[in-house]
Amino acid sequence: MLKFVHLTDPHLVPAPRPLYALDPRERLALAVDDINRKQPDAAFVVVTGDLAHLGEAAAYAELRVILERLSMPCHLVIGNHDSREEFLAAFPDSPRDENGFVQYVVETPLADCVMLDSVVAGDHGGMMCEQRLAWLDRVLSERADRDLFLFVHHPPFDIGLPPLDSIRMMNGEALAPRLAAHGRVRHIFFGHAHRAISGSWHGIPVSTLPATAHQSELQFRERVLSPGNHEPPAYGLVLASADSLMVHTHFYMDDSPRFIMDHREAEEAATLADLAAARN
Repeated sequence: MLKFVHLTDPHLVPAPRPLYALDPRERLALAVDDINRKQPDAAFVVVTGDLAHLGEAAAYAELRVILERLSMPCHLVIGNHDSREEFLAAFPDSPRDENGFVQYVVETPLADCVMLDSVVAGDHGGMMCEQRLAWLDRVLSERADRDLFLFVHHPPFDIGLPPLDSIRMMNGEALAPRLAAHGRVRHIFFGHAHRAISGSWHGIPVSTLPATAHQSELQFRERVLSPGNHEPPAYGLVLASADSLMVHTHFYMDDSPRFIMDHREAEEAATLADLAAARN
């Protein structure tokens, strides 16, 4: 069994600046604390992009301090809000390909995790250029006998939310035949959406999560602007084996009432006070 954590879209800004009336630093730090406390046996954490909101050096410095508190390794993917140059200045040991893109492979006994760089400087939409696709072709060829998990910020497909579909990976269909030819890509983990979404694309299961920062509104109307909200943040706990993969979405800041569903007193509680009494 391989157990790991998926985090996405922390959108850090330097302290003490807020972002949409939230503190993204605190929300990420609380995720780290919860992971350390509740998932100490996780093999690693992957963060799928938009590490910083404006790609600022000071934000990456704070990101590094927060992530260094994790009790397990952390692998980073960059997103459209990130600056590749500032990210690499703050994380100089981050792997990259021969062309300087933040693309690399993390090997595990169960499957190899392929991290992709879909960032286009100055554009919120993503792209896999010929150089990046050539790197992926080589990875797929060299690992023809291995199961793969892909991690990327931009989804290479529409998710049904018009403001986000307009800034997805714009040449996503270039990936489809490559992944189909390999035949052992078991899951695509992506970011960018700021919502819990799961489904499949060309037969490959896909999923993403609420951000640790702000969230996207669930609305399907065509509009130019992107509506957001303060729905709670979450991380994904992934449990993978040779024949299954489960993603549990954990809302780590949720403080709603807890109770034992098997207890009759809790089942019959009419008020929150009754429910609290049933726990005692």
